[in-house]
Formats: sequence, structure tokens, C-alpha cells
Amino acid sequence: MSFLAKTLSRVKPSPTIAMTAKAAELKAQGRDIIGLSAGEPDFDTPENIRNAAKAAIDAGKTRYTAPDGIPELKQAICDKLQRDNGLTYTPKQVSVGTGGKQTLYNAFMATLNAGDEVVIPAPYWVSYPDMVLLAGGTPVIAEASLESNFKLTAEQLEAAITPNTKWFIFNSPSNPSGAGYSRDELKALTDVLLRHPHVWVMTDDMYEHLAYDDFEFCTPAEVEPQLYDRTLTCNGVSKAYAMTGWRIGYAAGPEHLIAAMRKIQSQSTSNPCSVSQWAAVEALNGTQDFLAPNNEKFVRRRDMAVQMLNEIEGVTCPSPEGAFYVYPSIAGLIGKTSPAGTKIVDDETFATALLEEKDVAVVFGAAFGLSPNFRVSYATSDEALKEACTRIQTFCASLA
Repeated sequence: MSFLAKTLSRVKPSPTIAMTAKAAELKAQGRDIIGLSAGEPDFDTPENIRNAAKAAIDAGKTRYTAPDGIPELKQAICDKLQRDNGLTYTPKQVSVGTGGKQTLYNAFMATLNAGDEVVIPAPYWVSYPDMVLLAGGTPVIAEASLESNFKLTAEQLEAAITPNTKWFIFNSPSNPSGAGYSRDELKALTDVLLRHPHVWVMTDDMYEHLAYDDFEFCTPAEVEPQLYDRTLTCNGVSKAYAMTGWRIGYAAGPEHLIAAMRKIQSQSTSNPCSVSQWAAVEALNGTQDFLAPNNEKFVRRRDMAVQMLNEIEGVTCPSPEGAFYVYPSIAGLIGKTSPAGTKIVDDETFATALLEEKDVAVVFGAAFGLSPNFRVSYATSDEALKEACTRIQTFCASLA
């Protein structure tokens, strides 16, 4: 009898975490590693948010809270959704989790049965399919393409839906591509969903405030109010507020779904960190003045990465609408060989050779369900990003 659960054979460790760990190991050996694999802003958490956390500690707000969030944070989330998205929720419709990942996982655990399908556009965040599998469901991958700027079309969504579809998970701006859906593009998808009333929508809006140029963020229940009663709107403070380590994510949706998610959380982690919750109250209610200057830095870095990567023969890199990733194609490099003798047969061998031969850590595209690509996170300093892109140029030019 096997000691470990059979469920574990259905999933794999996070490739982004694995690549980041490998880069850290090489760095510890004295190698000059530049990491472009982690999706984490290099900015410090804003001072007003840090001060709110310190005040919470000094006020003794360090005890257990309600399993899925303090009333003050739930109200701040309701206010934010009304202010930014025109969506009306009550605190009873809000769940706060230990990061956005737990919030999504709770929803899958609370709803999926064997045979239930979840439509996931590719490229996707690496954890979506594995969370579905852990919850007993079946991921159905709908591949977008470079030609569509990595955005799913209405026809592709229609083709992926079956009588067993329970969820459609949606992420805009996207990890890993940075692609953002316009209102018209999203409306085309919601029109499909209106024709399939058994399909619910889980929208991951984590990069909402990281939107650039003239792109305007929108979310499904905002674009199509008829989907409100079968939409779980998920978000968090990790990315825009540089609070990745604080671990606060949240979701708003129908009361019966939120109650089911609360039951799951009450028997797993219980409440998110109390101090982090008070910091998140300040993040949502306090000044948002730092968002624009931070985004200016991200736009500058995006433009640098896109320009330098597109200068490489055999590489094609679209310019994304948001987040802090680019997702270049290496179709023109497949079949070539590196100076150390590694044949580039796919994006995983490319990423491995790049790390071993040029000390640059990226994540290979197969981890996100669409190849041959790799993901670059430009949430790092301008200097490090420029040096990394220069090394990538040199590496690609050396392939024969």
C-alpha cells in the first residue's frame, strides 16, 4: 500500500518556484545570476501600508480573526469593487484568503466533483490546472496563439464548453503573457457564456492596476451584469501594492459559494494573518498615488524588454497591455545548438541552457501550457533587466 496519496501523481511542483530555487542555488555558489523568473515587484511595500501594520501590532491586533477575514477588510473590499468596478457586494459575499492562490483553491475545492471540467485558456498561470486536478476536476485547455496576442477567441471558448463544464477561469491582464482583453473582446466571451447557463466564471483580476498605455481594465461581471450571480471575482493586494509576502487575496461572489469556501478555509488554514489584514485595509482604503509612478517604471521596463528581445533573430515578442511579463516565442531557434553543446529541442532546454551558460533565469513556456515560448518577468531593476536581455541576445546569437 502506497503511503502517499494518489492525488499527488496528478500534479507537479510549481515550475516558476522550481526555476527560482535553482537560480538561488547557483547564486549561492557564487554565480552572477539574474533572475527573471519570479512574478514579484522589486518595490518596497508603500510606507502608509507598513505603518498600518505596525499600528495593528502595537494595538494588539494579533489574535485569531473570523476564518475568512475581519469585517473592516471585507467592507474595504466591497468599497473597492464598487469604486473601481461598479460591482455591488455585501461583506457576506466576500472571502479573504491567505493570498490569491488559496482563494482560487478554496473555490475549486468547494465546487468540483469528479468529471467536472474547468476551461483554462493557454498560456495560463502554472497553478490553475494543478489546483483543478487536486480538487478532483478535469482541466480543459483552450490554446490561444501568438497571432491572437495570446487572447482566447469567442469561437475557441464555445468549442471548449461541454455539458460537464463547471467553470471558465479568466485572467486579464494575464500571467504569463501580459495580454489584456478590451471591453469588446471580453464582451464576445461573456456573450458565449450567456448561452451556457451551467458555466460559472472565475475571474483572476490580480493585475488589475498594472494596466498600461490606453488599455482600460474591465472584469466579466462588470461587462455583462447578467453573469453576476455565477461569477466569482477574485483579486488581491500582492502585485499592485508590492505585498507578495503579506499573503492577502480575496474573492466576491454569491453568498452560498462564499459560505462553502469559508467552510473549506475554516478546516485548513483558518484566518489569514491578522496584521496583514489590517495592512490590506490601508492598501485598499488609503492613497493610491504610488500606482501611477510605479506603472511608469513598468512601462519603461516593458518597452526595453520588448525592443531588445525583438532584436534577436528567431525571437518574436509582442508588447503586452499589462502585468509585468513578456512571453516571447523562440520558434525560430528550435533545432539550433548552444556553444556548450545543448540542442534546443524545446523551450525547456532553451531556458535550462540560458541559465547554465549565461546565468539568466527565465521560465519555459511549456509550464504555462503554450510553446515554444519563455516568460520574462520585468519586475526587476532597469540595470538588471538590461544586462539580462543583453545576455539573452548574446546567447541566442551564439546558437548554431
